[in-house]
Amino acid sequence: MWRGVASNAITFLIVALFVLGGVILWGRGQYSDPGPLAQAMCLQVDRGSNFRRVSRDLENEGAVSSAAIFRMGADYAGKTSELKAGSFLVEPGASMEEIVDIVTRGGASTCGTEVVYRIGVNRLSAQVRELDPATNRFVEKAEFQPATEEAPAAYTEVKAAQDTRFRVALAEGVTSWQIVDALKNIDILDGEVAEVPPEGALAPDSYEVARGQDRGEILSLMREQQELLVSAAWEARDEDLPLESPEELLILASIIEKETAVADERRQVSSVFVNRLNRGMRLQTDPTVIYGVTRGQGVLGRGLRRSELREATPWNTYVIQGLPPTPIANPGRAALMAAGQPDETPYIFFVADGTGGHAFAETLDEHNRNVARWREIEAQRQEESDGG
Repeated sequence: MWRGVASNAITFLIVALFVLGGVILWGRGQYSDPGPLAQAMCLQVDRGSNFRRVSRDLENEGAVSSAAIFRMGADYAGKTSELKAGSFLVEPGASMEEIVDIVTRGGASTCGTEVVYRIGVNRLSAQVRELDPATNRFVEKAEFQPATEEAPAAYTEVKAAQDTRFRVALAEGVTSWQIVDALKNIDILDGEVAEVPPEGALAPDSYEVARGQDRGEILSLMREQQELLVSAAWEARDEDLPLESPEELLILASIIEKETAVADERRQVSSVFVNRLNRGMRLQTDPTVIYGVTRGQGVLGRGLRRSELREATPWNTYVIQGLPPTPIANPGRAALMAAGQPDETPYIFFVADGTGGHAFAETLDEHNRNVARWREIEAQRQEESDGG
């Protein structure tokens, strides 16, 4: 009898093990297979939250089939103590395993509300926008100019929310003074700026910032990034350039940045200045004259006077030979690379062509014809403006 009981017990144990193994395999499949989420969602994880609360939210939103399996999978992977706060984009069909990775990986939030402070050549603007998970595109909620306008309610409401992200975006061609002045008007930042960084030393880019972050710390990050970009452009430069140092490359890049907003023209514009330097010709570029007038503190806001074109400042390239002593703005990566790798052209002149770009010329006669066409375009535009 005891032998039969033992045999039945062994049989039961084997069946139980098979059942348990099947359950484990099923659970593992549930954890790693594509999930039931039909439309992308933005998952908010509050500070102090835990996997139990997150798993419940995911189950309620239809992102996971079982909150319990989600928690057990995270526990088995050893990630239950690595939960990060933030707003995270969960794509349709994301598996439980992928979602666990998203909420424990760390780094910047990937969805929700963000405020972008755009530092441009003409103004500082703050834009409040929110990611629409369905389209994966940001929708603008409000925009204003912090230096001159009162903050709208949409901004004041999200500014204090713990899951709001903040970015500072620098446009190519802004001056160091403009950047410092703009940072002073961004109210989520702290700290005084003792002195304006050297012209050209700050990299135009988009920087994730935090509420209460020190302004000096942000400027240091911008300087470090620009040092890397200048070094890379100098290392990749053509060997026969008339440039003696990375600083001279930076100066030339800043002039290129201010002369054209057309990306495809940068290397052509660079070739004109390199050709002039090689021939011992003066650069004769208006942006350097403007910098001599403003010292980078704001926008001139009018045309140059003849007296200013003749005035002997260190930056007036109608008067001085070669490059000015400092950059005239903060150039971006593309302008730096253009300075180091100009196109090979015979051009030594260029002038605006009315399309936003420039007409290039090898001879003075050809250049004069281009100038005449540009003056006709200017006159026509003035007539249309007066007539309107």
